[in-house]
Amino acid sequence: MNKRHQDILDTLKEHGARSYQEFSDQLGVTTMTIRRDADYLAGEGLIIKTLGGVQKGGAPVDYYESPMRSRITTRRREKRAIAECALQLVDSGQTLFLDGSTTCLQLATLLHQHRQGLTIVTNSALISLELAKSGENLAVCIGGLIDRDTASYIGPIAEKNAKGFFVDLAFMSTKGFVPAEGTFESSVGNLRIKQLIAAQCAELVLLVDHSKFGERALCKAIDTSQIQGVVTDDTTPESELDYLRQHDKDVRVATFSGHTNNHCLR
Repeated sequence: MNKRHQDILDTLKEHGARSYQEFSDQLGVTTMTIRRDADYLAGEGLIIKTLGGVQKGGAPVDYYESPMRSRITTRRREKRAIAECALQLVDSGQTLFLDGSTTCLQLATLLHQHRQGLTIVTNSALISLELAKSGENLAVCIGGLIDRDTASYIGPIAEKNAKGFFVDLAFMSTKGFVPAEGTFESSVGNLRIKQLIAAQCAELVLLVDHSKFGERALCKAIDTSQIQGVVTDDTTPESELDYLRQHDKDVRVATFSGHTNNHCLR
C-alpha cells in the first residue's frame, strides 16, 4: 500500500465518502488513477466502491443505503402524512426539486393529483414516472448513471445537470438527521446531487420521520443552517422540535389517526 492509498483511507475515515473527482482534485492525479487505487483498496476489503466514488469500509450495516423496494413499505403511514403536510407549502406556478426518497415519492403522487402549473425537477426515475401520469405539471428529470438501490440518477452527468437548476423550493429526505449538525447520507452519488441543489435553491424543506432524528449515516450531507423548514410526524421528540424552532426553522408536524384525516400543526 502506497502513500496515496493511505491518504484515501485517512480522508474516508474523516468524511465517510468521497467521489472519484474529489479525490482527483485533492491528490492531483487523474480519476482513472483514483479508480485503480479504489480497485486495490476494495480488493483488500478496506473500502466499498459505489457509483461515482468510494465509501469507507467497516461501518455498521445501517450506515449503508437500503434498497428502494424495502424502504417504500417502511413507515408508509408517517410518510404519507408528512407528504400531505408538505403539499400545503406548494403553490401553483412554483419550481420544485424532489429527491429520490420514498417520502418525496409520496409527495409526487399528491402533486400530480392536487397541483397544476408546477415545474418539478428530480433525479428519481420513479418520481419521473409518477409525475408523468398527469400533464398538468412539467417534469424535468436529471439524467445520469442509475443507482439501483435508490432508482435515482447520479454521477458526473447528473451533477453537471443539477448545477443548471435554481428552484423555488427543494424537498429532500435523508438517512439520518441530527438537528445540531445536519443531515447524513449513505450514498456518495446522491449526497452530491443534494448538496448541489441545496446550495442553489431559494428554500430547502426537509421531510423526515421520527426514526431519522438523532441518527447518523456514513457521511454528512447538508448543514442545518441550509435548511429553512422541517416537516415531520408527531412521534418526533418535542426536544428536537424545540431546538429547530429556537433556530428559526419552520417546523410542521403531521398528525394522523389513520390513513385519512391527517392534520398539519405548526
